[in-house]
Amino acid sequence: MHQGRHFLQIPGPSPVPDRILRAMDMPVIDHRSAEFGELGRAVLEGSQKIFQTSGPVVIFPSSVTGAWEAAIVNTLSPGDRVLMVETGHFATLWRQMAGRFGIEVDFIPGDWRRGADPAQIEAKLAADSARAIKAVMVVHNETSTGATSRIADIRAAIDRAGHPALLMVDTISSLGSVDYRHDEWKVDVSVSCSQKGFMLPPGLGFNAVSEKARAASKTNRMPRSYFDWEEMLKPNAKGFFPYTPATNLLYGLREAIAMLLEEGLDNVFARHQRLAAATRAAVNHWGLEVLCQEPAEFSPVLTAVLMPPGHDADQFRKVVLDNYNMSLGSGLSKVAGKVFRIGHLGECNALTLLGALTGVEMGLSVAGVPHRSGGVEVAMKLLEQRTPGNSSPHLKAVST
Repeated sequence: MHQGRHFLQIPGPSPVPDRILRAMDMPVIDHRSAEFGELGRAVLEGSQKIFQTSGPVVIFPSSVTGAWEAAIVNTLSPGDRVLMVETGHFATLWRQMAGRFGIEVDFIPGDWRRGADPAQIEAKLAADSARAIKAVMVVHNETSTGATSRIADIRAAIDRAGHPALLMVDTISSLGSVDYRHDEWKVDVSVSCSQKGFMLPPGLGFNAVSEKARAASKTNRMPRSYFDWEEMLKPNAKGFFPYTPATNLLYGLREAIAMLLEEGLDNVFARHQRLAAATRAAVNHWGLEVLCQEPAEFSPVLTAVLMPPGHDADQFRKVVLDNYNMSLGSGLSKVAGKVFRIGHLGECNALTLLGALTGVEMGLSVAGVPHRSGGVEVAMKLLEQRTPGNSSPHLKAVST
């Protein structure tokens, strides 16, 4: 028997704030009514602000897997070649999906401990004299590893190579938590979802679309129906959808957008940076190792922690859950049983994080994992260093 609220410290779905739960607690609305049109316009326009784009954002009633599929089927044709990077579990899954659609994937191998290397991408594109590569597909924040790829640098690498490939970015666990600029970084398709930085339950998939990507969608040969951008964009002009939308999730989305804009995106990003830095400080003090090895790519959204040899991460997670009613993220695929992941995204604040780190430190003791006590105090001291904008003068922003 556990008392109190469960600590959900996985890197998504993130906890849903009470304010958003109340916003969704509404009778189902007529999705053909004028009232719904106002809601539809509000969330479509509000989503543009979060993606930082003036172009269209398409919202599907789907999991993020559907949004991945939409990005592929609207821009590519069977037999097309794309360039992807093995940054972790989710980059691998996106690659597998592309292969199922007959896409030829040039997959740059990686060690799951850093983001995509812009220099490698530039070299691949420069060598593509026939311009056969149709798209570069990158995961911005790899949720399985805690490494954030530098999208602005990747955009610059594509430009230096003078290559016309589309830039398609998975922002599933970064949007609304990590600085992301669809227009400024000349991204063609940004893919995201509802259950991470938007702080909603799962059920909405997003595609932010450039004019270049939209032009590609009018000439590619991939069949699609449910995920057709043009079929969505026609009724979207008046706030409507071509089929029944996830109405009550859209109420929640409107509230989530309001919360992010009220705090201010820069403050949201700075808050995530502070929480991530405090988490890493605790991990380092414990004598454990952060999975991501490149400081410029440390994720503001989660921290993946390597277990010492001879200790199983999943058994440790069970100890924490059984004793302290807290869920930590599991290791996935290649790092299953080797790492646990601490989520610090969404509504998370300093006190929430300190509670989570306390649960981890107590769990390390109960599970008999070798560590040095006092990591929570180190994190607390760092979080005491408050400055305007909810950031810390000692923290350096992640280069994205």
